[in-house]
Amino acid sequence: MIEVQNIHKSFEDKDVLKGITTTFPAGQTNLIIGQSGSGKTVLMKCIVGLLEPTSGKILYDGRDFVGMGKREKALLRREMGMIFQSAALFDSMTVLENVMFPLDMFSAMTLRDRTRRAQQCLDRVNLLDAQKKYPDEISGGMQKRVAIARAIALNPKYLFCDEPNSGLDPKTSLVIDALIHDITTEYQMTTIINTHDMNSVMGIGDSIIFIKEGFQEWTGDKTQVATSDNQALTDFIFASDLLKKARQAFVQV
Repeated sequence: MIEVQNIHKSFEDKDVLKGITTTFPAGQTNLIIGQSGSGKTVLMKCIVGLLEPTSGKILYDGRDFVGMGKREKALLRREMGMIFQSAALFDSMTVLENVMFPLDMFSAMTLRDRTRRAQQCLDRVNLLDAQKKYPDEISGGMQKRVAIARAIALNPKYLFCDEPNSGLDPKTSLVIDALIHDITTEYQMTTIINTHDMNSVMGIGDSIIFIKEGFQEWTGDKTQVATSDNQALTDFIFASDLLKKARQAFVQV
């Protein structure tokens, strides 16, 4: 579980985050949503330590991340897995070598055990047959699955996903969503996803925080989105005619 307590973040005279307080439970896919410039990316960066909050606390299972020293933060980061907006794979490495990379960097396992662990992760995302290929030899969706395999190689307690469906077609996006959700449940990780993909919101939004202009505008889950009386959320979620129709169908059910 990750707790965010009254987080503020300012850049010079601009307040970007204005008192965010929320909890991200383990074993759930926790989504941060909002328009571009709302502050959702800044919040994610504060949580993972890429930015220092101006004030407030971030607790990892009760551990104060903001108050930790450099060495403590480095140790905690080994408990984190990251999936970037682009798959961020190394072009000069095979699929297997990409997944082994964090094991090579941070694990004391033997080469044989590191290889076996990487193959287990690739098998979990149904890509074991592609282990000898290079990133430019596989599709974008397959690259994202490799990134997921790499992210879970060290058995992280916390998984962070920055727009994991970016650049993918709708069908592949559903596959990636389902995979992230299944792995989160299976390993009981605390997963936080930064997204503007409404299919993800309605599909795997176990817990959702909606940020508008730096404020925590709404919190809830996918079953509450369609019936929310928060106009800002409604305008954001159902901006297109297609999603308005989806809302009507959802409410009728």
